[in-house]
This record gives sequence, C-alpha cells and structure tokens, in this order.
Amino acid sequence: MGQESSTQIDENIPPETLKSRTLDGIAAYIKSGRVKRIVLMTGAGISTSAGIPDFRSPDTGLYANLARLDLPYAEAVFDISYFRQNPRPFYTLAHELYPGRFRPTITHSFFKLLHDKSLLLKLFTQNIDCLEREAGVPGSDIVEAHGSFAKQSCIDCHSSYPDDEIKKHIDAMSIPRCLRPSCGGLVKPDIVFFGEQLPAQFFASRDLPAKADLCIILGTSLTVQPFASLPSLCAEGVPRLLINKEVVGGIGSRPDDVVLLGDCDDGVRKLAKALGWDEELQHLWAMTAPKEASQLGRDDQKPRDREGEIEDEVTKLTREVDATLSISKSHTEKVRAEHLEEDRKRDSVPTVGEEITTDPAASLQSPHEQALRQVNGDEVTSLKHVYPHMDRKSSL
Repeated sequence: MGQESSTQIDENIPPETLKSRTLDGIAAYIKSGRVKRIVLMTGAGISTSAGIPDFRSPDTGLYANLARLDLPYAEAVFDISYFRQNPRPFYTLAHELYPGRFRPTITHSFFKLLHDKSLLLKLFTQNIDCLEREAGVPGSDIVEAHGSFAKQSCIDCHSSYPDDEIKKHIDAMSIPRCLRPSCGGLVKPDIVFFGEQLPAQFFASRDLPAKADLCIILGTSLTVQPFASLPSLCAEGVPRLLINKEVVGGIGSRPDDVVLLGDCDDGVRKLAKALGWDEELQHLWAMTAPKEASQLGRDDQKPRDREGEIEDEVTKLTREVDATLSISKSHTEKVRAEHLEEDRKRDSVPTVGEEITTDPAASLQSPHEQALRQVNGDEVTSLKHVYPHMDRKSSL
C-alpha cells in the first residue's frame, strides 16, 4: 500500500520512528506494540457521509443553505447576541441536526474500535453532532472543543435543562425556557456560539497531544483556532497521520508524517485492512444500523448494515420471481399441450373450402395461437393482446 500523497512530502527526509512514511508504516508501528496512546483530532469531514453538511463548502455547506432562515448573515445562527434576540432560526436548524437522526459513519466506529482496544487516549472533535457518542465512544474519552448537543443549559443562570424536555422542544421547533421560576432565561444546547468561550475541558486537555505516541487527524481544515494548533503540540518523533481531502496544518513537514488524501471512510477502511481489523470494524459499524421494529429488544439478532439488508431483500424478491415464473411456465406448457391435442383431433380432416396453411411455423400452432399472432396485421411477440397500449401501431 503506497503513500497516497508522495508529492506532498519531501521523500529525502528519512523517517525517525516509522519504517516507512506510508500507511503500511503506520500499521506496522501500531502492530509493533509501541503504540499505547492515540490522540484523534477530527472535523466536519468525518460526518458528511452520514448526511450532515459541513459548514463552509460552497453550495452544499451548512452556511450556504441557511438563506431560508432569513438571517442577516449565515453565521448569525450561531451568534449568541443574535440568539438572544431571535432563537427561532437556531431551533429550526437544531430540528434537522439533533442526534438520533443520523447514523454514525464507519470512521466513528473506528474510533470505538480504538477505544475497545485500549489505544485511545483522547478524541478531540470540532463536531457538535454527537456521532462519536452514538458509535459507542464514552463521553469521558471525548473533548468536544466547540461543545455539542449532549447537554443543554440556561444562557443566563447556566442551570442544566432535562434531556427529555429539550428533545420535546426541538421536535416541535419551539423555544425552551429555564425552569427556574426566578429566571426564565433562554435555553440552548451547550454548543459554543460566536461570542462564547470554549469549554474549560478543552484547555484542561491541551497537554494530552504531547503525551501521545500517535496522532491521527481526520476531516478538518485546521483553520479555526485554537483547535488548529493541536497537531503542533505532538512531540517531535511522534508519527502524525492525516486522512483528509487536502493537506492542512503543515502535516507532512515532519519526518514521521504520513498523508492519505481522500475520503475519510475510505482512508479508515484502508488503515483497518492494513491492521487486520477490517472484520472487527465492519461488525462494529453494523451494530450502529437502526433496528427494524420487529428486531427491537432482540439481542440475539446481529444487526446488518444497509447494504446487507438490501442484498437480502433482492435475494428474496429474486426467489419469489423465479418461483412465479416456474409455475407460470409449467402452467403454460400444460395448457398448450392440451390445446394442441384438442386441435389435432378436431383439425385432423380439413373441412370443405378450408384453406390449408403452408406456413411451417403456423402448422405447429393451434388456431388459438395463430389468432393471437395477428393484431391489425402485425405479429404479436409479447402480451399485446392483453395490453393494447403495447401495440406498435397504437404507439405511433
């Protein structure tokens, strides 16, 4: 497995820690047993395949599609001053983005796999969608640098607000208010708005990249500070793997940097395959698939991913069609044989004045079949006697 972006890296700089500056080099390093503490740094690019738009992509990004909310400017939906004046646009947006409406991607399941293997030191994310949590990564392993929908509170007195109550309001796109009678302030999820400070947890965790022995950066432009500075906090000699659509943050400048350009899900699958974890990863991701109503409460049923469900349904339909065609063919042959036998008995001696056909093909057919082959002078090659609209002349 070669280096996907060799043109972005000075190949004359030999690695200090890795055997090679490739994905295989990263995999060999992990499998060597020297990797105990992996730090992940992620952005919106890991969630786009789940159907969640990123913020800044032209035409398809979140900001590009907010015109319908009649905002003074796109970013106002996340501006605390504007929220105080008009919280309705945010709750309209929250109705579409709230957790539970999107399935985690296979990239999110890879994070869960790292946790299960006791390799995850901390997951730093810029995302607010909580898909890491829904994939099974404990909240204690996640630093949500820009907050998330996981909790909510009053913007005035900072009192917490019940999860079930906020969900009712988001479903109804109504505005929740603080439950304290003496307050009544606006409530919002603990997402960091423009004009607010980042969570204290982010600053308390900034020393963790320096303790990592591997850093993986995925799906981020690394343009928003102070999150963008995190990769530079990794110690010299610690490999950094970037899985992204473009080179960002100066990744590739160190001897043990590896850059894998492309889709995050594809990159994660390649890494898992190089590690021999592909089956484990696929199983974890399958467990995030929504269960059918008939499967709820049944722990003995292994969830299937959507591709598996579609394959099963196609197989089922194919069998049903084959069975129907088999029955139809058998019935047709039986009826035809009966007609041929009756026709041979009845037509063994031509009546006076009857024209004897010279068409060899027609001689093998019953009068009933010959009649069906003539519709307005045209030969019938399908079921046009049943569906007149299929007749060539009627379609002209």
